[in-house]
Amino acid sequence: MEFVIRISQFLLSLSLLIVLHELGHFIPAKLFKARVEKFYLFFDVKFSLFKKKIGDTEYGIGWLPLGGYVKISGMMDESMDKEQMAQPPKPWEFRSKPAWQRLIIMLGGVTVNFILAYIIYVFLAFGYGDTDITTNSVKDGYTVNNPILKDLGLKTGDNVVSINGEEVTMYSEIRKKLIEAEKLTVISNNQTKEITLPEDFLGQLSTGESRSFFGLRYPFVVDFVIDSMSNKGADLKSGDILMSINNEPLKYFDQIEARTKPLANTKISAEILRDGKTIPMELNVDSNGQLGIMPGGTLTDLEKVGYYDIVKREYGFGESVVVGFDKFTETVASYGVQLKKIFTPSTGAYKGVGGFKAIYSIFPSEWSWEAFWALTAFLSIMLGVLNLLPIPVLDGGHVMFLLYEMISGRAPNEKFLERAQLVGFILLIAMVLSANINDWI
Repeated sequence: MEFVIRISQFLLSLSLLIVLHELGHFIPAKLFKARVEKFYLFFDVKFSLFKKKIGDTEYGIGWLPLGGYVKISGMMDESMDKEQMAQPPKPWEFRSKPAWQRLIIMLGGVTVNFILAYIIYVFLAFGYGDTDITTNSVKDGYTVNNPILKDLGLKTGDNVVSINGEEVTMYSEIRKKLIEAEKLTVISNNQTKEITLPEDFLGQLSTGESRSFFGLRYPFVVDFVIDSMSNKGADLKSGDILMSINNEPLKYFDQIEARTKPLANTKISAEILRDGKTIPMELNVDSNGQLGIMPGGTLTDLEKVGYYDIVKREYGFGESVVVGFDKFTETVASYGVQLKKIFTPSTGAYKGVGGFKAIYSIFPSEWSWEAFWALTAFLSIMLGVLNLLPIPVLDGGHVMFLLYEMISGRAPNEKFLERAQLVGFILLIAMVLSANINDWI
Protein backbone atom coordinates (compact mmCIF):
# COMPACT_ATOMS: atom_id res chain seq x y z
CA MET A 1 0.00 0.00 0.00
CA GLU A 2 2.90 2.32 0.81
CA PHE A 3 4.24 1.85 -2.75
CA VAL A 4 0.83 2.64 -4.28
CA ILE A 5 0.49 5.86 -2.26
CA ARG A 6 4.00 7.04 -3.04
CA ILE A 7 3.91 6.18 -6.74
CA SER A 8 0.49 7.84 -7.08
CA GLN A 9 1.79 11.07 -5.55
CA PHE A 10 4.96 10.88 -7.64
CA LEU A 11 3.14 10.37 -10.96
CA LEU A 12 0.44 12.94 -10.20
CA SER A 13 3.02 15.58 -9.28
CA LEU A 14 5.26 14.76 -12.24
CA SER A 15 2.35 14.78 -14.71
CA LEU A 16 1.02 18.08 -13.38
CA LEU A 17 4.43 19.75 -13.63
CA ILE A 18 5.14 18.44 -17.14
CA VAL A 19 1.73 19.42 -18.55
CA LEU A 20 1.86 22.92 -17.06
CA HIS A 21 5.48 23.45 -18.15
CA GLU A 22 4.67 22.48 -21.73
CA LEU A 23 1.50 24.57 -21.57
CA GLY A 24 3.80 27.50 -20.83
CA HIS A 25 5.39 26.97 -24.27
CA PHE A 26 2.13 26.07 -25.99
CA ILE A 27 0.08 29.17 -25.08
CA PRO A 28 2.53 31.85 -26.31
CA ALA A 29 3.26 29.76 -29.41
CA LYS A 30 -0.46 29.78 -30.22
CA LEU A 31 -0.74 33.50 -29.39
CA PHE A 32 2.07 34.29 -31.84
CA LYS A 33 0.47 31.97 -34.44
CA ALA A 34 3.32 29.44 -34.45
CA ARG A 35 2.06 25.98 -35.38
CA VAL A 36 2.30 23.38 -32.58
CA GLU A 37 2.46 19.93 -34.13
CA LYS A 38 2.51 17.87 -30.90
CA PHE A 39 1.69 18.30 -27.22
CA TYR A 40 2.75 15.22 -25.25
CA LEU A 41 2.86 14.09 -21.65
CA PHE A 42 5.81 11.67 -21.54
CA PHE A 43 7.75 10.63 -24.63
CA ASP A 44 6.15 8.67 -27.48
CA VAL A 45 9.23 6.80 -28.71
CA LYS A 46 7.97 4.54 -31.55
CA PHE A 47 4.39 4.61 -30.21
CA SER A 48 2.03 6.43 -27.83
CA LEU A 49 -0.50 5.20 -25.28
CA PHE A 50 -3.06 7.75 -26.41
CA LYS A 51 -3.26 10.38 -29.12
CA LYS A 52 -5.87 12.61 -30.68
CA LYS A 53 -5.45 15.29 -33.31
CA ILE A 54 -7.35 18.53 -32.84
CA GLY A 55 -6.69 21.13 -35.51
CA ASP A 56 -2.97 21.24 -36.30
CA THR A 57 -1.94 19.72 -32.98
CA GLU A 58 -1.68 16.08 -31.96
CA TYR A 59 -2.29 15.67 -28.22
CA GLY A 60 -1.08 12.47 -26.59
CA ILE A 61 0.43 10.48 -23.76
CA GLY A 62 3.68 8.63 -24.39
CA TRP A 63 4.88 5.49 -22.67
CA LEU A 64 8.31 6.73 -21.51
CA PRO A 65 7.85 8.84 -18.33
CA LEU A 66 11.02 10.93 -18.66
CA GLY A 67 9.28 14.24 -19.29
CA GLY A 68 7.11 15.70 -22.00
CA TYR A 69 7.34 18.06 -24.95
CA VAL A 70 5.64 20.33 -27.42
CA LYS A 71 6.87 20.15 -31.01
CA ILE A 72 6.69 23.56 -32.66
CA SER A 73 7.06 23.78 -36.44
CA GLY A 74 10.37 25.17 -37.63
CA MET A 75 12.22 24.76 -34.35
CA MET A 76 15.45 22.81 -33.95
CA ASP A 77 14.70 20.73 -30.86
CA GLU A 78 15.17 17.20 -29.51
CA SER A 79 13.10 15.80 -32.42
CA MET A 80 16.06 16.68 -34.72
CA ASP A 81 13.65 17.17 -37.64
CA LYS A 82 16.30 17.92 -40.30
CA GLU A 83 13.89 17.44 -43.19
CA GLN A 84 11.59 20.22 -42.03
CA MET A 85 14.51 22.54 -41.27
CA ALA A 86 15.91 21.99 -44.79
CA GLN A 87 12.75 23.51 -46.32
CA PRO A 88 12.30 27.27 -46.81
CA PRO A 89 10.81 28.93 -43.66
CA LYS A 90 7.00 29.13 -43.55
CA PRO A 91 5.11 32.02 -41.90
CA TRP A 92 3.68 29.73 -39.19
CA GLU A 93 7.07 28.33 -38.19
CA PHE A 94 8.97 29.18 -35.02
CA ARG A 95 12.06 30.30 -36.97
CA SER A 96 9.97 32.86 -38.91
CA LYS A 97 8.86 34.70 -35.78
CA PRO A 98 10.71 37.74 -34.37
CA ALA A 99 13.41 36.90 -31.84
CA TRP A 100 11.49 38.52 -28.97
CA GLN A 101 8.48 36.30 -29.65
CA ARG A 102 10.66 33.19 -29.78
CA LEU A 103 12.25 34.25 -26.50
CA ILE A 104 8.84 34.53 -24.81
CA ILE A 105 7.85 31.10 -26.16
CA MET A 106 11.04 29.54 -24.82
CA LEU A 107 10.75 31.21 -21.40
CA GLY A 108 7.08 30.26 -21.09
CA GLY A 109 7.72 26.86 -19.50
CA VAL A 110 9.99 28.00 -16.67
CA THR A 111 7.77 31.06 -16.10
CA VAL A 112 4.81 28.75 -15.46
CA ASN A 113 6.97 26.61 -13.15
CA PHE A 114 7.89 29.62 -11.02
CA ILE A 115 4.35 31.05 -10.99
CA LEU A 116 2.93 27.64 -10.04
CA ALA A 117 5.38 27.27 -7.13
CA TYR A 118 4.56 30.76 -5.86
CA ILE A 119 0.80 30.16 -6.05
CA ILE A 120 1.16 26.84 -4.20
CA TYR A 121 3.18 28.51 -1.42
CA VAL A 122 0.53 31.22 -1.07
CA PHE A 123 -2.29 28.70 -0.67
CA LEU A 124 -0.22 26.49 1.65
CA ALA A 125 0.34 29.49 3.91
CA PHE A 126 -3.36 30.38 3.75
CA GLY A 127 -4.64 26.83 4.21
CA TYR A 128 -2.15 25.36 6.68
CA GLY A 129 -0.14 28.22 8.13
CA ASP A 130 3.30 27.52 9.59
CA THR A 131 4.40 25.26 12.43
CA ASP A 132 7.90 25.47 13.86
CA ILE A 133 9.84 25.07 17.11
CA THR A 134 11.95 27.74 18.79
CA THR A 135 15.52 26.57 19.32
CA ASN A 136 15.77 28.21 22.76
CA SER A 137 13.12 25.74 23.96
CA VAL A 138 15.34 22.79 23.00
CA LYS A 139 16.86 22.41 26.46
CA ASP A 140 18.41 18.95 26.12
CA GLY A 141 19.87 19.25 22.62
CA TYR A 142 19.16 17.17 19.53
CA THR A 143 19.46 13.53 18.64
CA VAL A 144 22.51 12.72 16.51
CA ASN A 145 22.55 9.32 14.77
CA ASN A 146 24.51 10.07 11.61
CA PRO A 147 28.01 8.47 11.81
CA ILE A 148 29.48 11.39 9.82
CA LEU A 149 28.26 13.90 12.39
CA LYS A 150 29.51 11.65 15.19
CA ASP A 151 32.96 11.49 13.57
CA LEU A 152 33.04 15.29 13.74
CA GLY A 153 32.62 15.06 17.50
CA LEU A 154 28.88 15.66 17.69
CA LYS A 155 26.60 13.55 19.84
CA THR A 156 23.02 13.29 21.07
CA GLY A 157 22.37 16.09 23.55
CA ASP A 158 24.46 18.69 21.67
CA ASN A 159 22.67 21.95 20.91
CA VAL A 160 23.26 23.94 17.71
CA VAL A 161 23.75 27.63 18.52
CA SER A 162 24.77 29.07 15.15
CA ILE A 163 25.71 28.03 11.62
CA ASN A 164 28.35 30.05 9.76
CA GLY A 165 28.18 32.58 12.59
CA GLU A 166 24.43 33.18 12.16
CA GLU A 167 22.25 32.42 15.16
CA VAL A 168 19.70 29.66 14.65
CA THR A 169 16.37 30.72 16.16
CA MET A 170 13.93 28.19 14.66
CA TYR A 171 14.37 24.43 14.25
CA SER A 172 13.45 24.48 10.54
CA GLU A 173 16.48 26.70 9.83
CA ILE A 174 19.00 24.00 10.74
CA ARG A 175 18.49 21.72 7.74
CA LYS A 176 18.33 24.67 5.32
CA LYS A 177 21.51 26.29 6.60
CA LEU A 178 23.48 23.04 6.77
CA ILE A 179 23.46 22.88 2.96
CA GLU A 180 25.95 25.75 2.81
CA ALA A 181 27.47 25.30 6.27
CA GLU A 182 31.21 25.58 6.84
CA LYS A 183 31.25 26.06 10.61
CA LEU A 184 28.94 25.01 13.45
CA THR A 185 28.84 26.45 16.94
CA VAL A 186 27.37 23.98 19.42
CA ILE A 187 26.92 23.64 23.16
CA SER A 188 28.11 20.23 24.35
CA ASN A 189 28.22 19.31 28.06
CA ASN A 190 27.63 22.99 28.92
CA GLN A 191 30.66 24.05 26.90
CA THR A 192 30.61 26.03 23.67
CA LYS A 193 32.73 24.64 20.86
CA GLU A 194 33.19 25.31 17.16
CA ILE A 195 33.26 22.54 14.57
CA THR A 196 34.68 23.15 11.12
CA LEU A 197 32.98 21.01 8.48
CA PRO A 198 35.09 19.38 5.75
CA GLU A 199 34.73 20.80 2.24
CA ASP A 200 33.18 17.56 1.02
CA PHE A 201 30.67 17.43 3.90
CA LEU A 202 27.66 17.25 1.56
CA GLY A 203 29.37 14.56 -0.50
CA GLN A 204 29.99 12.49 2.62
CA LEU A 205 26.37 12.84 3.67
CA SER A 206 25.20 11.88 0.19
CA THR A 207 27.15 8.64 0.12
CA GLY A 208 26.81 7.79 3.81
CA GLU A 209 24.46 5.26 5.36
CA SER A 210 22.30 7.97 6.94
CA ARG A 211 20.89 11.26 5.60
CA SER A 212 19.75 12.43 9.06
CA PHE A 213 20.96 15.70 10.57
CA PHE A 214 19.93 17.01 13.98
CA GLY A 215 16.64 15.42 15.01
CA LEU A 216 14.22 16.46 17.73
CA ARG A 217 14.34 14.27 20.80
CA TYR A 218 10.95 12.59 21.13
CA PRO A 219 9.46 10.82 24.13
CA PHE A 220 8.86 7.06 23.78
CA VAL A 221 5.56 7.16 21.88
CA VAL A 222 3.99 3.78 21.14
CA ASP A 223 3.23 3.07 17.50
CA PHE A 224 2.43 -0.64 17.85
CA VAL A 225 3.50 -3.73 19.81
CA ILE A 226 5.28 -6.43 17.83
CA ASP A 227 3.14 -9.59 18.02
CA SER A 228 6.08 -11.95 18.32
CA MET A 229 7.74 -10.06 21.16
CA SER A 230 7.43 -10.20 24.94
CA ASN A 231 4.73 -7.51 25.39
CA LYS A 232 2.27 -8.76 22.77
CA GLY A 233 -0.54 -9.00 25.31
CA ALA A 234 0.11 -5.66 27.01
CA ASP A 235 -2.71 -3.11 27.09
CA LEU A 236 -0.82 -0.58 24.99
CA LYS A 237 -2.40 1.68 22.37
CA SER A 238 -0.96 3.73 19.56
CA GLY A 239 -0.14 7.17 20.93
CA ASP A 240 0.60 6.01 24.49
CA ILE A 241 3.72 7.66 25.93
CA LEU A 242 6.09 5.75 28.21
CA MET A 243 6.92 8.24 30.97
CA SER A 244 8.88 6.20 33.53
CA ILE A 245 10.55 2.84 34.21
CA ASN A 246 10.76 1.46 37.74
CA ASN A 247 9.76 4.87 39.12
CA GLU A 248 12.58 6.68 37.29
CA PRO A 249 11.46 9.27 34.69
CA LEU A 250 12.10 8.43 31.04
CA LYS A 251 12.13 11.66 29.08
CA TYR A 252 13.37 10.65 25.63
CA PHE A 253 13.20 7.56 23.45
CA ASP A 254 16.96 7.66 22.84
CA GLN A 255 17.44 6.83 26.57
CA ILE A 256 15.46 3.57 26.48
CA GLU A 257 18.24 1.17 25.42
CA ALA A 258 20.56 2.18 28.25
CA ARG A 259 17.69 1.77 30.71
CA THR A 260 16.39 -1.65 29.60
CA LYS A 261 19.65 -3.45 28.67
CA PRO A 262 20.58 -4.14 32.33
CA LEU A 263 17.00 -5.32 33.00
CA ALA A 264 16.96 -8.23 30.50
CA ASN A 265 14.53 -11.08 31.36
CA THR A 266 12.71 -9.07 34.03
CA LYS A 267 9.37 -7.39 34.59
CA ILE A 268 9.39 -3.63 35.00
CA SER A 269 6.84 -1.18 36.34
CA ALA A 270 6.01 1.58 33.90
CA GLU A 271 3.88 4.69 33.77
CA ILE A 272 1.95 5.35 30.58
CA LEU A 273 0.50 8.74 29.61
CA ARG A 274 -2.81 8.26 27.77
CA ASP A 275 -5.41 10.97 27.11
CA GLY A 276 -3.85 13.18 29.79
CA LYS A 277 -3.97 10.46 32.46
CA THR A 278 -1.11 8.41 33.91
CA ILE A 279 -1.70 4.65 33.88
CA PRO A 280 0.52 2.19 35.81
CA MET A 281 1.48 -0.94 33.87
CA GLU A 282 3.80 -3.94 34.04
CA LEU A 283 5.95 -4.66 30.98
CA ASN A 284 8.34 -7.48 30.08
CA VAL A 285 11.95 -6.95 29.03
CA ASP A 286 13.18 -9.79 26.79
CA SER A 287 16.57 -11.53 26.84
CA ASN A 288 18.03 -8.85 24.54
CA GLY A 289 16.96 -6.07 26.87
CA GLN A 290 14.16 -4.93 24.53
CA LEU A 291 10.46 -4.22 25.00
CA GLY A 292 9.37 -5.16 21.47
CA ILE A 293 7.46 -1.90 21.06
CA MET A 294 7.78 0.10 17.83
CA PRO A 295 8.09 3.84 18.49
CA GLY A 296 6.18 6.57 16.69
CA GLY A 297 5.67 10.23 17.43
CA THR A 298 4.34 13.45 15.91
CA LEU A 299 4.36 17.13 16.86
CA THR A 300 1.01 16.48 18.55
CA ASP A 301 2.77 14.10 20.94
CA LEU A 302 5.38 16.76 21.69
CA GLU A 303 2.56 19.13 22.58
CA LYS A 304 1.14 16.59 25.03
CA VAL A 305 4.35 16.50 27.07
CA GLY A 306 5.20 20.19 26.57
CA TYR A 307 8.87 19.59 25.79
CA TYR A 308 9.21 22.35 23.19
CA ASP A 309 7.77 25.74 22.37
CA ILE A 310 5.74 24.92 19.25
CA VAL A 311 4.89 28.06 17.31
CA LYS A 312 1.83 27.93 15.06
CA ARG A 313 1.01 30.80 12.76
CA GLU A 314 -2.14 31.32 10.74
CA TYR A 315 -2.32 33.84 7.90
CA GLY A 316 -5.05 35.78 6.18
CA PHE A 317 -5.01 35.75 2.40
CA GLY A 318 -3.20 39.09 2.15
CA GLU A 319 -0.51 37.90 4.56
CA SER A 320 -0.26 34.61 2.63
CA VAL A 321 0.65 36.52 -0.54
CA VAL A 322 3.71 37.95 1.24
CA VAL A 323 4.58 34.74 3.13
CA GLY A 324 4.26 32.73 -0.10
CA PHE A 325 6.62 35.09 -1.91
CA ASP A 326 9.17 34.89 0.91
CA LYS A 327 8.99 31.08 0.83
CA PHE A 328 9.33 31.07 -2.96
CA THR A 329 12.42 33.34 -3.03
CA GLU A 330 13.99 31.47 -0.12
CA THR A 331 13.55 28.11 -1.91
CA VAL A 332 14.92 29.45 -5.21
CA ALA A 333 17.98 30.87 -3.43
CA SER A 334 18.52 27.64 -1.49
CA TYR A 335 18.29 25.53 -4.64
CA GLY A 336 20.72 27.89 -6.36
CA VAL A 337 23.22 27.27 -3.56
CA GLN A 338 22.72 23.52 -3.96
CA LEU A 339 23.40 23.74 -7.70
CA LYS A 340 26.57 25.73 -7.05
CA LYS A 341 27.72 23.00 -4.66
CA ILE A 342 26.83 20.29 -7.18
CA PHE A 343 28.89 21.93 -9.92
CA THR A 344 31.86 22.38 -7.56
CA PRO A 345 33.52 18.94 -7.67
CA SER A 346 35.53 19.44 -4.47
CA THR A 347 32.32 19.54 -2.37
CA GLY A 348 31.33 16.04 -3.53
CA ALA A 349 27.72 17.25 -3.61
CA TYR A 350 27.26 15.78 -7.09
CA LYS A 351 27.30 12.34 -5.46
CA GLY A 352 23.94 13.13 -3.89
CA VAL A 353 22.17 14.05 -7.12
CA GLY A 354 19.31 11.59 -7.40
CA GLY A 355 17.02 10.48 -10.18
CA PHE A 356 13.46 9.24 -10.28
CA LYS A 357 13.92 6.87 -7.36
CA ALA A 358 15.17 9.72 -5.17
CA ILE A 359 12.23 11.94 -6.15
CA TYR A 360 9.79 9.08 -5.53
CA SER A 361 11.27 8.46 -2.07
CA ILE A 362 10.72 12.04 -0.81
CA PHE A 363 6.93 11.60 -1.00
CA PRO A 364 5.40 10.40 2.29
CA SER A 365 4.10 6.85 2.72
CA GLU A 366 0.73 8.23 3.86
CA TRP A 367 -1.29 10.58 1.68
CA SER A 368 -0.91 14.19 2.78
CA TRP A 369 -2.14 17.01 0.59
CA GLU A 370 -0.01 19.49 2.50
CA ALA A 371 3.15 17.44 1.88
CA PHE A 372 2.12 16.71 -1.72
CA TRP A 373 1.69 20.38 -2.63
CA ALA A 374 4.82 21.47 -0.74
CA LEU A 375 6.90 18.87 -2.63
CA THR A 376 5.23 19.78 -5.93
CA ALA A 377 6.14 23.45 -5.38
CA PHE A 378 9.76 22.51 -4.68
CA LEU A 379 9.94 20.21 -7.72
CA SER A 380 8.40 22.96 -9.86
CA ILE A 381 11.21 25.32 -8.81
CA MET A 382 13.77 22.57 -9.40
CA LEU A 383 12.37 21.92 -12.89
CA GLY A 384 12.34 25.65 -13.68
CA VAL A 385 15.92 26.27 -12.51
CA LEU A 386 17.30 23.17 -14.23
CA ASN A 387 15.59 24.12 -17.49
CA LEU A 388 17.33 27.50 -17.37
CA LEU A 389 20.78 25.88 -17.46
CA PRO A 390 22.54 26.99 -20.69
CA ILE A 391 22.61 23.50 -22.16
CA PRO A 392 21.42 23.03 -25.75
CA VAL A 393 18.16 21.01 -25.82
CA LEU A 394 17.04 22.64 -22.54
CA ASP A 395 15.08 25.90 -22.55
CA GLY A 396 18.15 27.71 -21.23
CA GLY A 397 20.15 26.59 -24.25
CA HIS A 398 17.54 27.99 -26.65
CA VAL A 399 17.42 31.22 -24.65
CA MET A 400 21.23 31.49 -24.81
CA PHE A 401 21.20 31.28 -28.62
CA LEU A 402 18.27 33.70 -28.88
CA LEU A 403 20.02 36.27 -26.70
CA TYR A 404 23.10 35.91 -28.92
CA GLU A 405 20.91 36.55 -31.96
CA MET A 406 19.24 39.60 -30.38
CA ILE A 407 22.60 41.11 -29.35
CA SER A 408 24.62 40.30 -32.47
CA GLY A 409 21.79 40.76 -34.98
CA ARG A 410 22.34 37.39 -36.62
CA ALA A 411 21.09 33.91 -35.82
CA PRO A 412 23.52 31.02 -35.28
CA ASN A 413 24.03 28.77 -38.29
CA GLU A 414 21.39 26.01 -38.48
CA LYS A 415 24.10 23.38 -38.93
CA PHE A 416 25.72 24.65 -35.75
CA LEU A 417 22.36 24.53 -33.92
CA GLU A 418 21.84 20.97 -35.11
CA ARG A 419 25.22 19.87 -33.75
CA ALA A 420 24.69 21.82 -30.52
CA GLN A 421 21.34 20.08 -30.00
CA LEU A 422 22.99 16.70 -30.48
CA VAL A 423 25.76 17.54 -27.99
CA GLY A 424 23.19 18.92 -25.54
CA PHE A 425 21.02 15.82 -25.90
CA ILE A 426 23.99 13.52 -25.21
CA LEU A 427 25.00 15.65 -22.21
CA LEU A 428 21.44 15.64 -20.86
CA ILE A 429 21.11 11.87 -21.20
CA ALA A 430 24.47 11.46 -19.43
CA MET A 431 23.27 13.67 -16.57
CA VAL A 432 19.98 11.76 -16.26
CA LEU A 433 21.77 8.40 -16.32
CA SER A 434 24.31 9.60 -13.74
CA ALA A 435 21.55 10.83 -11.42
CA ASN A 436 19.62 7.58 -11.68
CA ILE A 437 22.76 5.48 -11.18
CA ASN A 438 23.37 7.45 -7.97
CA ASP A 439 20.01 6.17 -6.74
CA TRP A 440 21.31 2.62 -6.67
CA ILE A 441 24.91 2.95 -5.47
